[in-house]
Amino acid sequence: MQAATLHFHPRRSPPTRLGRLGDWMAAHRRGILAVQWLIVVFYVVLVALPAFLPHPGAEARLFSADMGAASFVAPADGKAAQAVLQDKLPTAAAWRERLVLLAQYLFWGVWWPFVILSIMLMGRVWCGVLCPEGALTEFASRHGRGGSIPRWVRWGGWPLVAFVLTTVYGQLISVYEYPQAALLILGGSTVGAVAIGWMYGKGKRVWCRYLCPVSGVFGLLARLSPIHFKVDRAEWNRYPQRTAAVDCAPLLSVSHLSGMTECHACGRCSGHRDAVTLTARSPNAEIIGGAPYTNPPGTVEVLLLMFGMLGVAIGAFQWTVSPWFVQLKQGAADWLVEHEVFWMLEESPAWWLLTRYPAVNDVFTWLDGAAILVWIFGVALVLGGIALLATKTAARLAGLDWRRLALGLVPLAGIGLFLGLSMMSATHLRAEGVALAWLPGLRAALLALGVAWSLWLGLRLIRVGAGAAAARWLAGLFWLLPLGAVTGTWILVFYVW
Repeated sequence: MQAATLHFHPRRSPPTRLGRLGDWMAAHRRGILAVQWLIVVFYVVLVALPAFLPHPGAEARLFSADMGAASFVAPADGKAAQAVLQDKLPTAAAWRERLVLLAQYLFWGVWWPFVILSIMLMGRVWCGVLCPEGALTEFASRHGRGGSIPRWVRWGGWPLVAFVLTTVYGQLISVYEYPQAALLILGGSTVGAVAIGWMYGKGKRVWCRYLCPVSGVFGLLARLSPIHFKVDRAEWNRYPQRTAAVDCAPLLSVSHLSGMTECHACGRCSGHRDAVTLTARSPNAEIIGGAPYTNPPGTVEVLLLMFGMLGVAIGAFQWTVSPWFVQLKQGAADWLVEHEVFWMLEESPAWWLLTRYPAVNDVFTWLDGAAILVWIFGVALVLGGIALLATKTAARLAGLDWRRLALGLVPLAGIGLFLGLSMMSATHLRAEGVALAWLPGLRAALLALGVAWSLWLGLRLIRVGAGAAAARWLAGLFWLLPLGAVTGTWILVFYVW
């Protein structure tokens, strides 16, 4: 990053503790950059290295009882003890397997679930301070050709399209299970981020603002953040000196910042013109609306919430554990055999088209791929359709903008994403023999929190609507439909199947 772009203006009025934290972030950009580059190195090792190592066998574990068995060898016969020790120590192949398992667990079992949680608790600090793709695309943009941003990049539908395509393709090639698939998707995303940064933006994060597959999801979850960078417009206008423009990486107009949806919470603007302060707020403020959150969300943002987070994502988490999916596929296979349509039963020709790993007996057929697509999009159509129709009906009865009411579903969607991603965490821990008797209760508590939070938000919005009292009561009943449908799917996943 060029030193000339780093500006920090100390505020005149004494800040709060959170305000001091924001000012510290603004004053220590170089330290934050150093952390970002350490994470870039960690990310590259975690994603790239396992793809070039053999895939672990079915019996491979991160930890093994054999590791400590040698410490109990009797020392009476030194040669015998040495032989037993060598026999008990893991081989080089075993260490490589453990490295792959460790990378999978850290990335899918720890990294991603807690990124989701961090966005809900702290806004998009992950994007502004920690994300390796963000650091790389900004670096490439500062040293690239600096072209103007074309219209196709600014197309408003990318957050929905990119999230759906990435999620579905990841399921087809088993991105959670195989490092090669993870490298293809995540490495491809990183290459795209660097290429876009090099071509466009002049030092800004064009990729993050318009094209990142999870930017739209993060923007929705950040609406729940209990902290935000607040802009005092009156103080901004009264500031007596001319100041350089804020180096805002996601290309925001800081003076008009009114929420955390697009703000990356990097802290660069803290203290600017004595008007920008990191401060606390109600986690419901941006959902409920009112000054300064008066503008309703965009239609694409709401469709991403309903058909992406509550549809495609749930379908992707669901199909691997659903007996109904197995029955669907078996019925389709019987029909194909009966009608002598055998090409659908042929195996995938390449792992990057559909999962193909013969060494571990995991090879998808064309039927497998088609069944996954039907299941995921079917779930998305059902859950997203229920959410859309029920929300529009409730909003019309209550006299509300339906997009504003739809934001009441964000807590349930965010907690659902965390629960779904943490399924990989639980799988790894069970494989290591860790007792998880507490897990069903924790899942029930988190799911209940999501339902109660979304229920309260929806009813609160409906209550202040312009509709008649009887119509608002009926609207509240319609609001129960999407909550019940989504909750029912998670109950199936965790407690029935």
